[in-house]
Order: sequence, then structure tokens, then C-alpha cells
Amino acid sequence: MISLQLKNSLKFPVTAKCISPDALQDKSLEEIEKLKIWVGNKKKELRELFKIEIRGSEREVIHVYGDLTKVRGIGAEMTMGELTIHGNTGMHLGEEMKGGKIIVYGNTGDWTGSMMKNGTIEIYGNTGNYLGAPYRGLDKGMSGGKIIVHGNVKNEAGAYMQNGIIRVYGSAGQFAGLRMKDGTIYIQKKCGERVGANMRGGKIIVQGFLKSVLPTFTIEDLRDKVKIENEEIIKEPFYLFLGDLAEDGKGKLYISKKKNPHLNFYEKFLEGEKIE
Repeated sequence: MISLQLKNSLKFPVTAKCISPDALQDKSLEEIEKLKIWVGNKKKELRELFKIEIRGSEREVIHVYGDLTKVRGIGAEMTMGELTIHGNTGMHLGEEMKGGKIIVYGNTGDWTGSMMKNGTIEIYGNTGNYLGAPYRGLDKGMSGGKIIVHGNVKNEAGAYMQNGIIRVYGSAGQFAGLRMKDGTIYIQKKCGERVGANMRGGKIIVQGFLKSVLPTFTIEDLRDKVKIENEEIIKEPFYLFLGDLAEDGKGKLYISKKKNPHLNFYEKFLEGEKIE
């Protein structure tokens, strides 16, 4: 196991994509200490910011300690191993991740899991905007893997999502699933407006409160259960909407009937209440 302990609080942004099992597993302690990182616009060595220790032979397991809110790019493009962060961390965590697992006991910044392709990110806290989403100007977001957030997420979670699953056990901001093409987004609590805007495919499940559904979605059915993944099923009534019709979309938007009685007027558009 490799341990990195932040020595002092950080004043400037740090880019440290080398903090990854792929980059550290085959290196000696001396080689790890000399890995280059950016602190502001200056290049420094990893040992200048972190106390580094190697314990045992499991080099693919990394634990990082400290307030890393200003540290960007941890776990970027990682393909294997396990990376655990004990504290908050900054933007671009797990960017373009291809395998392995990242666990965070704290909060994460914007673009967590940006464009990830495989692996798992689990956050025992809150995260920022653009969860799993691509950079501005790109149109391919998360294409595989799983992101689990035990707290809240901000805006545009799962934007341009191609595949994979995002599970949020707190609340979500606006535009969840923006331009989504496939995959699953599950939001357990309150969800901001414009959910599923311009989506073409995939599935979004909102088990909490949603103020309104975009007018470019059509009510399709009333279901007595919905599947999240594998054999996991929520057994309660959900409204099923299809859309976004503005994009000729075939996405599925499931909204809890129990938590959203103000949406019951949609039932008059159904030919008859049909529960499967």
C-alpha cells in the first residue's frame, strides 16, 4: 500500500494526474517522490507536497490524506487498482477513468468522472457540476462504469451520457441527463428542473420531488415498479414519460407518484391506469 499525506494547506491549484495506481505501482519510493506535478504555473516534485510511505507489497492500493480541494486530476485515466481519498478533493477526479475503483470520504469538485469509460467512483459526500460530463465543446460524456454519490450533486449530472450508471442518494441540480443518449441515472431525493432536456435515450429515475416535467415529454404509463440495475427494483408507483420529443428522443423518465402528487393531472391523458 502506498500512503500520501499532504504536508501543508495548499494556496495554489495543483495538477497531480500522477496520483494513480497506474503511475505509482512499479516505482520505488525515490522514483515516486520525484514525480512531477504542477503547483500553479510551476513544476515541482511530489515529495514537496506529500509525505510518502510504502507499506507492504500491494502497490496498486493507494491512500491519500488531507484537504485536497485544490488538487486536480487525481486518478485520471487510471485502469486498475484502488485509490482512496480521506478528505475533500478537487476537479477532474477520475477523468477518463478506464478501470479500478476510487473511493472518496469527503466532497469532490466539478467534472468528477468526466468522460469515464469503466471502473467505479464512490463518493461519501457531495460533488459539483458536470458529474461524468465532457468538457465544453465535446459531445461524448460518460460511456461506462459506475458513479455512486451518497450526498448531493449540482447541475448537469450525466450530461451527454453514453452508457454506465450514476446513482445519487441525495439531491441533484438542474439539467440532470442533459443530451443523454444511454445509461441510467438514479436520483433518490429532490431533483432540479429541466431533467432529461434534449435526451435521446437512456433512463432517468427520480424517486424524490420534481417541480415539473418539460413539455417536450409525453406521459406514457403508470408503473408500479422500476428497475435500477441488475435485479434491484423499487416497488412503488412511477409515472413514465418519454422524450425528449424535441430531439425525437426515446428516453425514459420515471417520476415518483408518491412524492409528486402535483403531477397527477397527467393521469387524465392515459387511456386507463395501467400498472405492470
